[in-house]
Amino acid sequence: MIHSIPQQPDPDWKQISAIEICDNAEPLVPVSLAPGKLKCYPAYYKLGIPNAIPECHVRKGVYLRLLQAAELLPEGISLLVLDSWRPYAVQQYLYDTLYNAIETRWPDKSPTALEQLTREFVSLPSTHPQTPSPHLTGGSVDVTLIDEQGLMLDMGTLFDEASSGSHSGAFELLENPTPHEQQIIGHRRLLYRVMTAAGFTNLPSEWWHYDFGNQLWAWYSNSTQACYGVAQPDNLESRWRKELDSQKD
Repeated sequence: MIHSIPQQPDPDWKQISAIEICDNAEPLVPVSLAPGKLKCYPAYYKLGIPNAIPECHVRKGVYLRLLQAAELLPEGISLLVLDSWRPYAVQQYLYDTLYNAIETRWPDKSPTALEQLTREFVSLPSTHPQTPSPHLTGGSVDVTLIDEQGLMLDMGTLFDEASSGSHSGAFELLENPTPHEQQIIGHRRLLYRVMTAAGFTNLPSEWWHYDFGNQLWAWYSNSTQACYGVAQPDNLESRWRKELDSQKD
């Protein structure tokens, strides 16, 4: 039996940003090379989001835990990564786009209120060493489940849908769920169970968002320290520079 998803508090970003980061220098690795029941579909790239990349990169420790979570799924169900590490420009685009949409819907709200509503679904863009956006660390992943035909299971809302129904425990609050709603509850519980069993924590406003190793994970897991800070995928230029620097006297 899969237990219900617990109702978690919203993140306290002031407390989260105060958590110490001691980056363990784990590299970012591509999810697309994963075997078996771990799949990759870079959703933002497929949607044509500016500066999005055609790969899902995660820290090595996250990758190994994703493999573990995928193996816990029943036969015929696979784990699909939709987004993970993202460039700062993508984070800024997502934040600005949602902020502007909310401002258009509620033009009388104050900038503080607009920021609060936006941050329910998109973190502030930041590459600051002490306050990086979760996805810029390589420790955040957006995931869902797919069946044997590669079709996404019904999770009740779309990935990145900015509505209260996207809260992980939203359907748990229904007193008399319909058979369809019971199916949605089962799918969310299954995803939550395998991801938390592999060591991830969930952002309660997004059924698809899970963390390991970053400040958000540290706060929800009551850890005193985060092991992932700002990360950057390796590229040819950075590799050459490292090689040249190593040759200096």
